[in-house]
Amino acid sequence: MENKKPDNIVYSENEGYNANLLPYGTSVGAPAIRVDDLVSWKSRGITTVNKEFEIKFSELKSQYESLIQEFEWNELVYNSKFSFEPVVGEIYHLYKSIDGSDFLSLIGPQEWNKEHIGTFKLNSDKKWIHIS
Repeated sequence: MENKKPDNIVYSENEGYNANLLPYGTSVGAPAIRVDDLVSWKSRGITTVNKEFEIKFSELKSQYESLIQEFEWNELVYNSKFSFEPVVGEIYHLYKSIDGSDFLSLIGPQEWNKEHIGTFKLNSDKKWIHIS
């Protein structure tokens, strides 16, 4: 009975009085040890990351759609008929002929009565830029 210590004394047989060495509070007035609520932290993190992924995905999707549209316009112009070498920086007009084939011309849509498909400009990369 003499060796028994009171409840509020931290004593170890191996290390003696070691309350100052412990990583947690040992006195009655010490702050309570609480487990952090990781569920709410995780859900906030997941929500934030998912929004970021959604934004990035929508950006990539719009870039992809723009690239596909640009590819289709270039394919249409390069598959059309023209009997001249286009000059970089010049504006050309794409028309549908009576037989259904497409042809490229320098003549604007206001100057004659043909079915106008689109107006294009050739850039230095030999890519046709659609001008609306």
